[in-house]
Amino acid sequence: MRRALILALGGIVLMSLALWAGGVWDQIGSYAAERQRGFQNSIARTLRALRGGDPGALMLLMSACFAYGFFHAVGPGHGKILVGGYGLARRVPVLRLSAIALASSLGQAVTAIALAYAGLWLLALTRDQMIGVAERTMAPLSYAAIAAVGLWLVLRGWRRLVRRNAVQDHVYAGDEDTCASCGHSHGPSLRDAEQAGTLREALVLIGGIAIRPCTGALFVLIITWQMGIGLAGVAGAFAMALGTASVTIAVGLAASGLRGGVLRGFAGATALAWAVPVFEIAAGGLVVVLAAGLLMRTF
Repeated sequence: MRRALILALGGIVLMSLALWAGGVWDQIGSYAAERQRGFQNSIARTLRALRGGDPGALMLLMSACFAYGFFHAVGPGHGKILVGGYGLARRVPVLRLSAIALASSLGQAVTAIALAYAGLWLLALTRDQMIGVAERTMAPLSYAAIAAVGLWLVLRGWRRLVRRNAVQDHVYAGDEDTCASCGHSHGPSLRDAEQAGTLREALVLIGGIAIRPCTGALFVLIITWQMGIGLAGVAGAFAMALGTASVTIAVGLAASGLRGGVLRGFAGATALAWAVPVFEIAAGGLVVVLAAGLLMRTF
């Protein structure tokens, strides 16, 4: 049974890597980039109409920005890798996972706004210079942070696996945190530690994604500032974030559902005790590999 699960999880990882190596992700990325360019042109036209006083231009701008964010997230990216990997590795309530995905996307908009206005007002940077900062400095930092989170998931899963093996002969069925001699807990349980670390984990995940701003949001923010309609650019940046969040949330929920479906097959079986940490190790390893691939592309 153990060998079958390990082979199944290994197959998931190898299939994902094969799709990556076979260029499937590049094809998806090319399609998404083409769609992004189309919506970017639409955004530029809508901005001119907005500046000219067209009453319906603002809603068109928000729609185009949302669509741009959606297709930006469909392409190879880092947010959905981390949120999906986390949902696959950990048992996270769907509302909490969705909130993490939403907050991370909105955080990217906040980062873009901060970089754009700091660059324009304080440093007098050009658009190309700001995009260079985003792509050559902030993107590698984000990918490295995501790889570190993946490595942490691997180490966490490994420690849990070792711990479960160590206490396997000394627990009651269904409660590994209870002493077999007296029936009481003598310290914080693994479950207690997980609950204590929930907020910290969420902040790390959000920060790892939000540190890299969307270049499309930078484009809108800079253009609207130059046109004297800066508030429209800020609204457009958040509309892009919502478009990105729609994809990231969907990936996170799909990963969480996959995890639940696989583990339900082991419900009531002794294999469940080691299936959970093995799943976490596999998911963390997948995050590390994919984030490392994104990081290598920045050099």
